[in-house]
Amino acid sequence: MSLRINSEAPNFTAETTEGPIDFHDWIGNGWAILFSHPKDFTPVCTTELGYMARLKPEFDKRNTRIIGLSVDPVTNHAKWAEDIAETQGTAPNFPMIGDTDLKVSKLYNMLPEEIDGGSDGRTAADNATVRTVFIIGPDKRIKLMMSYPMTTGRNFDEILRVLDSIQLTAKHRVATPVNWQRGEDVIIAGSVSDEEAKGLYPDGWNAPRPYLRIVPQPH
Repeated sequence: MSLRINSEAPNFTAETTEGPIDFHDWIGNGWAILFSHPKDFTPVCTTELGYMARLKPEFDKRNTRIIGLSVDPVTNHAKWAEDIAETQGTAPNFPMIGDTDLKVSKLYNMLPEEIDGGSDGRTAADNATVRTVFIIGPDKRIKLMMSYPMTTGRNFDEILRVLDSIQLTAKHRVATPVNWQRGEDVIIAGSVSDEEAKGLYPDGWNAPRPYLRIVPQPH
């Protein structure tokens, strides 16, 4: 099944560094970020996991749980965590899925279904497409999918920015403009008529074009 934005995030059970999980149960009533890695002890991913660990308090504030995935066994993840702590200053403080049978990678369209076997003998290059970030909402639907090449480290500050936008627009009938940052002006959604907008924004709005109605960020 092809996954798109607003597709239901496929549920699965898996072993993690913090014990077995049922993914939907683990998400609960909050938000979640699933981000994947092609193999343990890879240099770019080492830097990413350390940075995500430092950024975790910001995601906690936004009622968002973080979970990583690598195709290698959970026992390898624990050894890798020592390297991450030593080189990046912070060990992963969130669960890491061990996807040795490639089940989750296939379920989330990161590897072709027809691949046989498990993670044994597979190199990082074999799993190069297992570098995707998913933001998943409380409704268990995918809100964002972003894939990166192996040689380019991910920008998790951007993931945090997008999460702020998604959470804001889920609560209010607005959209966020290019490069928007939390606290900046937003755009009244196109689905809101001018009559409705007068009730929502009695102080009015700035409209350089009829379809571009700008207001302060609601709270």
